[in-house]
Amino acid sequence: MSHKLTRREHIEEWFVRYSDDIYKFLVYYTRNRDVEDLVQEVFMKAIRGYEKYEGRAQPKTWLFSIARNTAIDHERKKRYLSWLPDTWLKQIKSPDGTPEEIVGKQEENQLLYASVQRLKPSYREVVILRGIKGLSPSETAEILQWSESKVNTTLHRALKTLQKSLGKETDVDGVINRVI
Repeated sequence: MSHKLTRREHIEEWFVRYSDDIYKFLVYYTRNRDVEDLVQEVFMKAIRGYEKYEGRAQPKTWLFSIARNTAIDHERKKRYLSWLPDTWLKQIKSPDGTPEEIVGKQEENQLLYASVQRLKPSYREVVILRGIKGLSPSETAEILQWSESKVNTTLHRALKTLQKSLGKETDVDGVINRVI
């Protein structure tokens, strides 16, 4: 006899599986490390909206959609958030290397982060979801409510813009992969 999970059990399971991803997404999206309340709000909205979900999407993409909308609402409420990239860099675990290599990577990460934050919102969203969080084009399209071709085109344009911002000699994909 199979046991059908209750709404609460589903949300608890999803929290265990996806809360860290949601947290990191919200950190990037809001440019603020203090997003625990937003993560909690995402899962509270998931509980309240569970009947609307009922298998219509993958739980991860549904939760990312809720997180994106929650972040947008939060941004509207607090237009002028002050945030320092240095606080974000402290959470990055430095790989083993010489002090010079570590400092160089931190500077590279800071430069990438600042460049991503200067992108227009649609470019920033797709770079975060595809390039940094590693979601598929279809998952990203579902979250942003775009077509997959729009996701791919926007990512291509965003990466070209990042390349210009970071300098022609910078390997944008390599930098993003090291930040993940």
